[in-house]
Amino acid sequence: MLPTTLDEATAALTAVPAAVPVAGGTDLMADVNAGQLRPAALVGLGRISEIRGWSYQDGHAVLGAGLTHARIGRPDFAALIPALAAAARSAGPPQVRNAGTLGGNIVSAAPTGDALPVLAALEATLSIAGPAGARRELPVSHLLAGMDMLRPGEIVAHVRVPLLHAPQSFLKATSRTGPSRALASVAVVLDPVRRGVRCAVGAVAPMPLRPLEAENWIASLIDWDGERGLASEALHAFGEYVAMACIPDPVPEEGPDGTTSPPPPLPAAALHLRRTVATLARRGLGRALA
Repeated sequence: MLPTTLDEATAALTAVPAAVPVAGGTDLMADVNAGQLRPAALVGLGRISEIRGWSYQDGHAVLGAGLTHARIGRPDFAALIPALAAAARSAGPPQVRNAGTLGGNIVSAAPTGDALPVLAALEATLSIAGPAGARRELPVSHLLAGMDMLRPGEIVAHVRVPLLHAPQSFLKATSRTGPSRALASVAVVLDPVRRGVRCAVGAVAPMPLRPLEAENWIASLIDWDGERGLASEALHAFGEYVAMACIPDPVPEEGPDGTTSPPPPLPAAALHLRRTVATLARRGLGRALA
């Protein structure tokens, strides 16, 4: 099925509840090839023009869910939302970037999805299209955390992102050089109007993590009316704060007699991951403040 409008697509999904919507298909086909998914039918979204561009509304960019990573990574988009463009440029080899879409990244909700920590840090909102012309709004963090899921016949149509007109950064660490799946990723966004720092860490948990206490602490140290620079010691402490919040030490174990035994040491792989997150957070904030 190849609908040309959102209403046609939601009607097709409603008529065939076992059908699966597909845009770029980069994640879907990987699951099919691995034998993990056998869809009864596919509803192609590639001909729906209303989800392949973007517009401006009330201080937000309204991004079509069908935007490809390649399109998001171009310079004109990078001037709009730099961190999301940086994430798109790192989202795999050219064939993946040319096919993969923003909506697919969100709905697949893979922990290593490069756009997800950026959208979490930006506190983006999803516009959901449902059967019979129904529309509703949903914070992206709610979908990623499983607090609210897509209902039968629904499709992610657009992503509303606040235009902060402020520095942003996205960094990720991979297991090899070149575009690859993230071992850890960090998005840092400055919000001068609210005098806040937003940080989201990806790939280390099933969903992006927001170290809120670290955000509030570092924001209190920034001279928002001045140069906004921070000493290297503060940047280092922020990185450690973020890493400890996302990869905490094991909790002491309480025995049957009520005594508490020392917690087991953190495995070497977790320690390495914590150091990686600390480095990414420190560098990401440093670049945003530069």
